[in-house]
Amino acid sequence: MNTFYYIVDSIDGDYAHLQRTQEDGTIIDEELKLVARALLPDTIAEGTRLIYEWMQYKIIG
Repeated sequence: MNTFYYIVDSIDGDYAHLQRTQEDGTIIDEELKLVARALLPDTIAEGTRLIYEWMQYKIIG
């Protein structure tokens, strides 16, 4: 299973815009990914770092 790292770029109602990063937080892809907030942890805010593995998002910082 692949592991991906993201940072929450912005929150727009029921959706969040995520930007893909490397493990250390360096941005790899400028394109934003739109994800329903229902799939993300409740306590996210702009700037929250996430890890996606085993089909779930978890906060890492």
